[in-house]
Amino acid sequence: MDNSSPFDSLDSLSPTELKLAGFALAGAGLIAALLALGRWQRHRQQREVRALAVTSCAFDYLRDVLVPDGQGSALHVDFLLLTARGLIVVDLRDLAGNIFGGNQMNAWTVMNRAQRATFLNPQTGLYDRIAAVRLLAQELPVEGRIVFTGRGRFPKGLPQHTLMLDSLSTEFPTSDRESMRGLLERWMPTWNKVKQSVAPSKPSWPKAAI
Repeated sequence: MDNSSPFDSLDSLSPTELKLAGFALAGAGLIAALLALGRWQRHRQQREVRALAVTSCAFDYLRDVLVPDGQGSALHVDFLLLTARGLIVVDLRDLAGNIFGGNQMNAWTVMNRAQRATFLNPQTGLYDRIAAVRLLAQELPVEGRIVFTGRGRFPKGLPQHTLMLDSLSTEFPTSDRESMRGLLERWMPTWNKVKQSVAPSKPSWPKAAI
């Protein structure tokens, strides 16, 4: 029976060989760290690009906040936009593949090549968030949309209150602040109260299928 240790072979290495082995291990660790850093930076850059696309139609916005629901709890909101149509609650989703969902379906399905997963119908959560914001918004109109990035597709059509990210600015076009001055002046006190009533929340991203 061989009782030798895997480290016994190190005893036969010369000091120079040991140094070279150490350099190789350190180099491998550095490369792994750089690759991980690169992935993190790309992920962060993608998030910021998407955030810019979401908020481009807004005069002002809140991002990753907790909105009190009036029952002693709070709901996470990805984006709350102040637009020419009032407040827009945005639930941002990044799912790759073909997505199948409907207004009456409890669960939606995403299929990406050989992978298949389901997730709860996000409309229910959106309605809860809209209701929570309306408690704070008073006379401000409140709408909501579930926004999917371009990595996903809806072969059978988009369910109600669902949009693709690249069409968000079409449905909620940017308006000139000067032309909206009167309306914004009426809305701004309420908007400021909304901003004071929410709390920071950890980013809910990415939202994986469950």
